[in-house]
Amino acid sequence: MHVKFCGFTQLDDIKAAVKLNADAIGFVFYPPSPRAVTIEQAQILSAAVPAFISVVALVVNMPEDELIELANHVSFDIIQFHGDETPEQCRQLASSVNKRWIKALRVNAEQDTLDSVKMQIDSFAAAGASSILLDAYHQHKYGGTGARFDWSLIPNDSSLPIILAGGLDADNVAATYDLPIYAVDVSGGIESDKGKKDVGKMHAFMKSVKRDRWQNETLSEPSNISS
Repeated sequence: MHVKFCGFTQLDDIKAAVKLNADAIGFVFYPPSPRAVTIEQAQILSAAVPAFISVVALVVNMPEDELIELANHVSFDIIQFHGDETPEQCRQLASSVNKRWIKALRVNAEQDTLDSVKMQIDSFAAAGASSILLDAYHQHKYGGTGARFDWSLIPNDSSLPIILAGGLDADNVAATYDLPIYAVDVSGGIESDKGKKDVGKMHAFMKSVKRDRWQNETLSEPSNISS
């Protein structure tokens, strides 16, 4: 299973995530978020991410001119649309900067059904999404709530590969092993404070997910990683 660590604001945290072999590093470009970074910050942080680790730009209802400005100044591989963007808006925005993209769906157990989730995924698949991210719904927030949604609403026959987010940490990620997903996305579950990662928590999370790779490791911090 692939792992995306999201919400970085500190250079040392990036370096630790790289040494732990995270598959993707996410930056939040949504000013109301406590994990938001500026273009100037992202330029420094993204420069510390080597080849073969994907850099993901999380945006929320970002206008096209701002997205173009972002793409012109920050090196990233994938756009994560995390707002109210429609499939067609995602397609047009991603096309304007020639980037692959994923869409976050906020699953609401009070309104959504297995069929409605599948239909939403289908609509973004038809628009060209590379994957879909399922997160918990919150009335006033677009993500990063640390809440978990009803996993029974994850379809088995999704038309897109599914990334699971929402309330994950090293203690509960094992419960995702049998779900029909290919990746997990974590932010708060690896933090000491919002935007500040905890190396021990990152290591424990990777150990829980990459069981074969880490089978001879202990939960203690690796000797080659400093906080």
